Amino acid sequence: MRSSSHALPLGVLTALLLSQLCSGIKWLTLSNSPVALHINHTQHCKLLPNLVPAQTQLCRTHLEAMKTIFQAAREVKKTCQKTFADMRWNCSSIEIPVDNPKYRPDLDRGTREAAFVYALSTATIIHALARACSSGDLQKCGCAPTPSETPAPDHRWGGCGDNLLYGVPLGSKFVDSPMKLKRSHGNKLMHLHNSEVGRQALRKALVVKCKCHGVSGSCSIRTCWKGLQDLREIAMDLKSRYLSATKVVHRPMGPRKQLVPKDIDIRPVRDTELVYLHSSPDFCSKNDKLGSVGTQDRQCNKTSVGSDSCDLMCCGRGYNPYTEKLVERCHCKYHWCCYVTCKKCERTVERYVCK
Repeated sequence: MRSSSHALPLGVLTALLLSQLCSGIKWLTLSNSPVALHINHTQHCKLLPNLVPAQTQLCRTHLEAMKTIFQAAREVKKTCQKTFADMRWNCSSIEIPVDNPKYRPDLDRGTREAAFVYALSTATIIHALARACSSGDLQKCGCAPTPSETPAPDHRWGGCGDNLLYGVPLGSKFVDSPMKLKRSHGNKLMHLHNSEVGRQALRKALVVKCKCHGVSGSCSIRTCWKGLQDLREIAMDLKSRYLSATKVVHRPMGPRKQLVPKDIDIRPVRDTELVYLHSSPDFCSKNDKLGSVGTQDRQCNKTSVGSDSCDLMCCGRGYNPYTEKLVERCHCKYHWCCYVTCKKCERTVERYVCK
C-alpha cells in the first residue's frame, strides 16, 4: 500500500468510514471523531464522507476554521444533553452507538426535537466561529467592527467584540448546504426555517459587555464591546421556543407550497418560532422505530413537580430508591496567608430511578 505525506491515521479513517452511514444532521457525527486534530491540508477535506460537496469546498477554503467547526459539533451534543437532562427526551438521539452509527428516527423525521437540534446546531457553529475570531484563533478574521450606535455616557467602545459578521455567513453556509441540495419539500423548508431561528436567537444574545477603569476602582469610565452570551443561555432560549413550537403543514399558498400552522392556518408562520411537521412520541417506552429510548433507569426527583419529577419522568410506572455515598470537602479553614485547608466528609443521599 502506497503511503502519503497527507494520509490520516488508520483509527481516524475507521471512525470516518463508520460515520458515513449516519443520517440526519450529518456534520454533527464529526463530534465522534478525532479527525479535527489531523485536518491540516486541503486534501484531507475529501476524506470527510459526511460532508456534501459545498461543505467540502468550504473546508478547503476555510481550512483553519475546521477545528472550530469540529469543536462546535462536540458542543452541540454536550449542550443539548445538559439542556434536556430534566426531560423524558434528553437528547439521547445525538448519542451515536459505535455498533450502529446513525441517528435515531426522531431526528430524521420533522419532529420538534429535530427543530431544536437544527436551531441549536446553527447557533452553536456561528457562536464558536465568532468567538474564535475575537480570541485570535483564526487568522482570517479579528474583532467585530466598532458598533455604529453612540455609547452611553461615560462609556466608550473598545475591547474585542465577537465577530458575527464572519461567523454568520460561514456557519450558515456550512449548516444549511445539505438542505439546499434537496428539492423543495416540507422537511427542507422546516429545517431552513429553524436554522434561521437559531441565527435569530444568537443575534439576540449579542449584548454589551464592559470593563471598568478609574482611580481606586471608581469605574469612572467603562470600555465596552458587544459579546455573545454563553451558549447555555442561548440553548435555554431555544428550549423555551421548543416547548411552544408550532406544528405546521406543507400546503399550496399561492404559486408554491409553504409551511402554515396546522391549527391556525389563517396566519403565516412567525419567524421567531420553531416549527415541526410530525408529532413526537411520549418517549416513555423504548421504541426503535420512533427513536425513543424510554425512561427506564432514568434518575428522577421525588420532590419536584416539574418535568424531572418521578411521576412525569417515570410515566406513572413508579420508581426504585437507592442510596449513594458522597465524599465532599467540609470544615474548610482559611490560614493567613494564604491557603485553605479542608476535611473530607461523607454523607449518604437517597436517589430514585424509574422502573
